[in-house]
Amino acid sequence: MVLYSIMTANELRSKYIEFFKSKNHAEISGQSLIPENDPSVLFTMAGMHPLVPYLLGEKHPSGTRLTDYQKCIRTGDIDEVGDPSHLTCFEMLGNWSLGDYFKKESIAFSYEFLTSPKWLNLDPKKISVTVFAGDENAPRDEEAAGYWKENGMPEDKIAYLPASDNWWAAGPTGPCGPDTEIFYWVGEGLPPLGSNKGTDSANWMEIWNNVFMQYNRIDEKTLLPLEKKNVDTGMGLERTNCILQGKTSVYLTEVFQPIIAKIEALAGYKYGSDEEKDKSVRIIADHIRASVFIIGDQRGVSPSNVGAGYVLRRLIRRAVRHGMKLGIDDSFLAKIAEVVVENFGNAYPELKANAKKINDELTAEEAKFRTTLKKGEAEFQKLLPNLMKNPKKIISGKVAYNLYETYGYPLELTQELGAENGFTVDVEGFKEAEKKHQEASKSLDAGKAKGGLAEQSDVTTKYHTATHLLQQALVDVLGDQVAQKGSNINNERMRFDFTFERPMTKEEIQKVEDIVNAKIKEDLPVTMEVMTLDQAKAEGARALFANKYGEQVKVYTIGRDAKKDWFSKEVCGGPHVQHTLQIGDFKIEKEQSSSAGVRRIRATISGGLPLENS
Repeated sequence: MVLYSIMTANELRSKYIEFFKSKNHAEISGQSLIPENDPSVLFTMAGMHPLVPYLLGEKHPSGTRLTDYQKCIRTGDIDEVGDPSHLTCFEMLGNWSLGDYFKKESIAFSYEFLTSPKWLNLDPKKISVTVFAGDENAPRDEEAAGYWKENGMPEDKIAYLPASDNWWAAGPTGPCGPDTEIFYWVGEGLPPLGSNKGTDSANWMEIWNNVFMQYNRIDEKTLLPLEKKNVDTGMGLERTNCILQGKTSVYLTEVFQPIIAKIEALAGYKYGSDEEKDKSVRIIADHIRASVFIIGDQRGVSPSNVGAGYVLRRLIRRAVRHGMKLGIDDSFLAKIAEVVVENFGNAYPELKANAKKINDELTAEEAKFRTTLKKGEAEFQKLLPNLMKNPKKIISGKVAYNLYETYGYPLELTQELGAENGFTVDVEGFKEAEKKHQEASKSLDAGKAKGGLAEQSDVTTKYHTATHLLQQALVDVLGDQVAQKGSNINNERMRFDFTFERPMTKEEIQKVEDIVNAKIKEDLPVTMEVMTLDQAKAEGARALFANKYGEQVKVYTIGRDAKKDWFSKEVCGGPHVQHTLQIGDFKIEKEQSSSAGVRRIRATISGGLPLENS
């Protein structure tokens, strides 16, 4: 069977959407990389992440069958990036059934898309799957295995694996269920008889995962069937594209080749000549691509020392250092970023819209870090003769922290530089010495969280509704030039970024706070209506990130009459309180600069009435 070896990533993305639309799925827009109401993660880590409210039971305005493509960031693999397969930024192709079809249709759809000559035309002999083997809590998933057999999957290509491999859960409690993962043979020739993921993990590459949410976990030993069962699937675009083109690495496909060509030109080096230099090329290509997507996002962030901004700073700085290892002495990140914007700007138009911001942020951060890097590396070289006298080849936490505190030299780069000279770093000692500066370790640990159905507490719901009141109050006090640039919410506080050129006066801050509290005390109802985006705009609704919405949108109105007498009307996905007295007392704690032309408000709420669904 012949592969569509010339199929590009753009064509694969289009085919996927076309296929599921032919199966009556509504195409929805992918969402921001920066989750708005999930403090458990820094970035959108999976295609299902933005669908959380709907997987938990909320009705989606586009229906019960959905499909999209979603940009994702996973930070746990940053140190592994540089090999032929790991990526920080990747695209996930997804389709969902919200209480509609279940295992039979999901498996049939997947197999048809992969093997039909009309679609991907992959060789069925090179496909294998895994299903849940069963344990003391739930039975073996004979249902999924049976449907695979109905579609022609041989018994020896079905591996029954434990919950650690084939069970998905939102958390200790809540929605969960078995999944079935789909793999493609990447070894030589055809797979031998009896070969599958269970017997040969090295030669089978995962390309698709279908999650079947069929249980609600009450406690460690109690699973109850869900009344509405959901399907959540995700296919990695880069990996599948790599397989379709018969490549051994995602970096050899057209997704990365134009980026690598630019690095080659800047470094005067031909990729494939030296493995150590190739690793640096891959790190630069991955990290700059990820940085462009983070800065150019609808809710993009800037480099900083906390949260998502710290991860971005880490990606940029690691790319700079590997550029210097390749001999690139001049500023180069923005030049590579231009290639990324050009290649991905059609699929993600926000990148073109934010091209200047991407250029400016990368150029400024690179200049800042080059100065830091030269000072830090020079100091390390001074220390090296004494360090070499240590027979255990360990760099103490105190030495590593001194490089960070005095020269701004990050721990992870001390680890890299140390490893190149045969040293390990006493990380625990570094953390102990750091004490008052824990941002770095917090950001690194954040990547360990599994993105997904994070708990949406009553408190975060109250904070989210309060952002609607705050947005309108700011417009009332400061004028129509105010527009939300992003927000971040957890159980302790809300952070709200908005466009404004100067610091607010004390009087303006107090006036905004008073307006929000007045609307809370009026106990205004919060209502929701589904309509088209054009209709929403015609009714005066604010649509903050217009390009992320589908044809049908949810409009939340805060006011006595949703058509005539309202204070706030926004296109939004939720969650929201039922009436404003549930929010409680609103207090602005701080107003400060976030970045050029953007201000930031930190606020807290206290008290309030319980939500009616509690």
